[in-house]
Parts: sequence; C-alpha cells; structure tokens
Amino acid sequence: MYKYFTSESVTEGHPDKICDQISDAILDAILTDDPEARVACETVASTGLVLVAGEITTTTYVDIQKIVRKTVADIGYDRGKYGFDAENLSVLVSINSQSPDIALGVVQSDEHEQGAGDQGMMFGYATNETPEYMPVSIVYAHKLARKLAEVRKSKKLKYLRPDGKTQVTCQFNEDGKLLRIDKILVSCQHSPEMTHDQIYEDIVKYVIVPTIPKKLIDSKTEILVNPTGRFVVGGPSGDTGLTGRKIIVDTYGGKAHHGGGCFSGKDPSKVDRSGAYAARYVAKNIVAAGIAEEIEVQISYAIGVAQPTSIGVDTFKTGKISDDAIIDLIKKHFDLRPASIIKTLNLKQPIYHQVATYGHFGRIDLDLPWERLDMVDVLKQYLKTI
Repeated sequence: MYKYFTSESVTEGHPDKICDQISDAILDAILTDDPEARVACETVASTGLVLVAGEITTTTYVDIQKIVRKTVADIGYDRGKYGFDAENLSVLVSINSQSPDIALGVVQSDEHEQGAGDQGMMFGYATNETPEYMPVSIVYAHKLARKLAEVRKSKKLKYLRPDGKTQVTCQFNEDGKLLRIDKILVSCQHSPEMTHDQIYEDIVKYVIVPTIPKKLIDSKTEILVNPTGRFVVGGPSGDTGLTGRKIIVDTYGGKAHHGGGCFSGKDPSKVDRSGAYAARYVAKNIVAAGIAEEIEVQISYAIGVAQPTSIGVDTFKTGKISDDAIIDLIKKHFDLRPASIIKTLNLKQPIYHQVATYGHFGRIDLDLPWERLDMVDVLKQYLKTI
C-alpha cells in the first residue's frame, strides 16, 4: 500500500500526444468508410516534420496530408513562432499493407474464427475511490491538464502555448483512503516575454484553484509551476514526439500494471487496444457491482488464437468472493474472444480520436462502450450467495 502516489497527464500539445492524435485521426477517417480496415499507424513529429508510417489495408482512401495538418491546427499549432505549425510542415508518408502472415490469424472466414492480432497481455483496472472508478491521482492530473488547455483556448491566459504537463502526488492513510494532495506540478509552454512570477500566479488562480477541491490542499501542499523557470520552446521543437509513448497517461496513471502495447493508431483487431478496453469493461462492472472495491484484470492472447490464453485477477484483498469465483464469473458472462469483444463494445466505429488525449478510461464526458455499466445487475447476483 502506497502512502504517497503520483500520476501525470499531458495536454494535447505535448509532442507525443500530437502523434497519438494524428494516428487516431487517420484511423477514424478510415473506419468511417471501411469498418473492416486493418490499421497500424505510427506517427513521429519533430521540428517542422511529421512522418506517418505503418501498415494499412483498406478499401477506402483518406488524405493523410490533410488529416495531419488539420489535427495539428486544431491542437493550436497554427503559428510559426510556436516552432511548429500546420501550414509549414513537411509531411512524409510511408504506408504498407498488413503482413499476410498476420492477416492469416485475424481474417475471419467460415473455416477460421478471428484470432488475436498479436500475442501479449492486457490489463484492466477499476477502483471505487472516485466516481470515475479510476485512481484519484490520475483523475486530478487529467483535470488539471484539461483546465490548462481550456484557459489557453478561451484566451483567458493568452500567453499560453499548446504544450503542457501536470503531475499530482496524493497522500493516503493506512487504509488506502485519500488524506490530502501533497504536491501539484504544472508545466506550461508560454510566450517569451512572460515572467515566472506572473505565470505562477495565473496558473494557481485559473488552473489549480478551480480544479482541486479546497479540502485536499493544506499549508504543506507544495505547488510547482515551470520548475526550471522557463518553458518557451515546446512541442515537437523541444522534444521529438512518437505514437504510444504516453501509455501510462492513457490508462491508470501507473496505479495498475500495463502490458506494454499502446492503443493509438490501431484498429480493434489488435488486442493491445480491444483487449485492454475489454479488461477495463470487466473490471469496472465488477467494482460497480460491489464484488470488489478494487480489481485488476489480466487477459493474455496468442496470435491467431481466439480464446485468451489466460485470465487473471487481483482484488487486493477487497473481494467479496474469491478470486477463483471472480474468474469463473468472467468466463461465464464476458466473451473475451476478439470478434466478440469488437461486437459487444461496437469497436468498429470512428470513436478513437476523442480519447487520444486525457485518458481512454474514466471519461464521464464521453459515452464510451467500454465504460458502460450494463453488466452490474447480472454480476450482483453473485453477492446473494455470500
């Protein structure tokens, strides 16, 4: 049990998140016309350059150059003085079709059930410590990052630029209950003429105070804003961006395990994405049903094989029934074969660009199929046997 636990988030202008958004914007554009497409789209962003590479097999056509420039402009990189802007980018595209060896495993036919697109393990997690069924540290880190973007886009703080990061350290008691927030860190890209003192004052007033409940902040809470004193060079000009490099921001802020595979740019035949969404769906419904206060679910797959190679759970001693019983109810009520996951969660929709920032889980602002609690009533019946 951690006494202190820290999670971070980043804004949509962070270089890695730019790449996630481009990859998922391309995926959504393809799925709009071709739900059966196979997409594995990777993006790299550096000073004045975006490279889109990967394997895509589709019957439709999308204008990748146009999608890249629109995504970058929508984020807010629309001026040359930001060091990265939509109009003056070099956009390079290197796309191949999906490997026929992989296609053998994921193409469903009368003779072959759709298997997993690759081997690997995925984790899903849920906790009842927040209404989002998410760890409190990542909830507040995301809220701060979203607020930072909001005050930039609304022009309340006109000097802010798109890149930004947040970090929240929470303190817990021996029972794992939140006591207070120990540290808050906000790093924000800004125009060169601004002083650190003014930025600190504004971030506290317009970002932190409206976001973090007063009861969680005390005289010992440390607030850090741009710790180096200056953050003018940001975005891809300050650091090369790459799809899939913020997988902990995308998931549970480090509170749960991660199988290592990213989500963005991958169609749902890739269990890195669909398997992780299914594991979250299972975990959230179990916690919401009261079967456990906290749970981590692991699913593993072999390439080309439909049934999971394993299902594991850890309730951290909060389960109302045994872990073995929970595994049995998962097997009975959740079909975790890739084709079934895709059908149950309706994953062939163009819904992915919207979750490329501020987390794929706990999004109460969106109607995401893997966040629905439609299995709670079914699962509650297992509590009647206690």
